[in-house]
Amino acid sequence: MKIRIKFRKYGALKFIGHLDMMRYFQKALRRAEIDVKYSEGFHPHIIMSFAAPLGVGITSDGEYFDIEVLSTKSTEESLKNLNAVMVEGVEVTSYVALPDQTQKAMSIVAAADYEVYFKDGYQTPKSSEEFAEIFHHFFVEQEAILVTKETKRGEKEIDLKPLIYEFAMRKKNGQPSFYLKVSAGSVDNVKPEIVLQKLFQFAGLEYSPSAMQIHKIETYAKNEREYIPLDALGEIIV
Repeated sequence: MKIRIKFRKYGALKFIGHLDMMRYFQKALRRAEIDVKYSEGFHPHIIMSFAAPLGVGITSDGEYFDIEVLSTKSTEESLKNLNAVMVEGVEVTSYVALPDQTQKAMSIVAAADYEVYFKDGYQTPKSSEEFAEIFHHFFVEQEAILVTKETKRGEKEIDLKPLIYEFAMRKKNGQPSFYLKVSAGSVDNVKPEIVLQKLFQFAGLEYSPSAMQIHKIETYAKNEREYIPLDALGEIIV
């Protein structure tokens, strides 16, 4: 049986890299007594597939990985057992069974949405009203947002605008924040910091990564004409 697990990553754990998170969950699954399936051969390992690596320093409410199990308890009991062995900074929020024909999470990622905001203690270079005007000129009025991308064949200029599905100005703690829903996956993967760098450059401002917190809200697959969370493809186990 295929299982899709969703988890949050927050606090100090945002500084733990992708490979360490994979190793952590391999141990956590065993401690939670999840009846995972192992690969065959001389060096058996848990059959596990993450949707996408999360950059160091980014928090998230929408991380996913798939496993295969020989048997399973209910969603409610499995969540309870998993969270009982989680450390501060990781919380499992979804545990669903997938149809046999479901593709791996990493192969169906199509979009992700983010909130980007100024960290506490950092002074914003412009007010919310000034940023709103800059945003309008940058995103609404511009026909294209061009960036240079490194490829195996050299540099290539691409237009980010068709890959930004939603972009909005918001406020958080009285300061400007930014909401983005962008293309994600192995083909057209747009990092939110690249969009913000272009916005700041357009405004004649310096983008400081240390001043900004990036928070992933959700990871999506595309189902016909709409984007749906990856765990919506599974069913709760009773």
